[in-house]
Amino acid sequence: MRTHQSTTPFGRRPLSLAMAAARAVSEAGPKDAIAEKWKVFDNLREAKISLGISDRALSVLSALLTFHQDTTLQLGTDLIVFPSNKALTFRANGMSPATLRRHLAALVQAGLLIRRDSPNGKRYARKGEGGTIEQAFGFDLSPLVARSAEFESLAEQARAERKARYLLREEITVLRRDIGKTIAMALEEDFTGPWDDLLARFATLNETPPRAAGTSILEAIAVDLRALWADVDKRLKIQLKPQNMSANESHTERHYQNSNSNPLLDSEQSLQKRLEETSAPEPETKKPPIRAFSLSLILQACPDIAMYTKGGQGISSWRDLVTAAGVVRGALGISPSAWEDACSVMGDEDAAIVIAAMLQRSEMIVSAGGYLRNLTERAREGKFSVGPMVMALLRVAATDGKKSA
Repeated sequence: MRTHQSTTPFGRRPLSLAMAAARAVSEAGPKDAIAEKWKVFDNLREAKISLGISDRALSVLSALLTFHQDTTLQLGTDLIVFPSNKALTFRANGMSPATLRRHLAALVQAGLLIRRDSPNGKRYARKGEGGTIEQAFGFDLSPLVARSAEFESLAEQARAERKARYLLREEITVLRRDIGKTIAMALEEDFTGPWDDLLARFATLNETPPRAAGTSILEAIAVDLRALWADVDKRLKIQLKPQNMSANESHTERHYQNSNSNPLLDSEQSLQKRLEETSAPEPETKKPPIRAFSLSLILQACPDIAMYTKGGQGISSWRDLVTAAGVVRGALGISPSAWEDACSVMGDEDAAIVIAAMLQRSEMIVSAGGYLRNLTERAREGKFSVGPMVMALLRVAATDGKKSA
């Protein structure tokens, strides 16, 4: 047999298990428990997913909280708010009665509010002598106080989860970038090794994770990318071993005349001796430089210059390298005239390579401006080329990588 249940403009619900549980928690809580209502609300916003409440429901709760005058809520005191339908609708930004009714029910079902209904379903307060409230009918906020510690814990978990997702996404982005650039450079430079196989593996992992991907999905993607990067890095270190670099140098430097069989000494010597070794021992007629190095190999030798691009977006073209070198020029204290002279003599791209190399070992250069002018004069006389300089830094990178491995 169905029983008739009276309703109000916002409706009435039978006492649910959730509301009964909320009452039990509120009654069992210490009578002197207190909570800052807006701090509790902030925690609820953080923990909304685990609590199963929506943004719209939180908007309704925010409106209800404004009807309690104090910022601190304490169990055992009057925590019932009884706004009129019109006032609640107004503070909920004009939300329709049906929508408001639905979200109030959701808040009650989540155990965040207790519905204290009057006999006729209206929300009001009965006042006694002196205007003090003797009895109120409306929505009881006491669960917010009784469960404040729980909400804070859930909020901390949500923040930790969000941070973990952010860090994983950041790691995935960096791994994909480094793997992609390294494989592209290896294929472009015709390095030996299973680079085609590594590229095929990378292709299966190069999709952007869904926006809604959880920590477990992101972690699985990161694990696969870490394993791939370990294999790529291992192959790169093998390629950059001194004997392999010597073979590569003889291949890439075939366009340079170099009568010095050992143009660069050990990495322990000063950078000036490493970088100033020339490819032509005697003056000869100046010829336009023939580029023997790809941009990717330059960045392999001089990675620090990528930090000087706009927004740190990295270098993807020779124009980007020249622009970044112009910024580094100022950071190293090189005058505009010295930079312009270098560009005029060497060409913009080779001058940018020199700046990138100087930045890479800037701590070993006393006067960057004087050093650049010296190299410019040597280049003017046909006694300097960037080839040995790049190979020197590649050897240093290979040696450093071997030491850190």
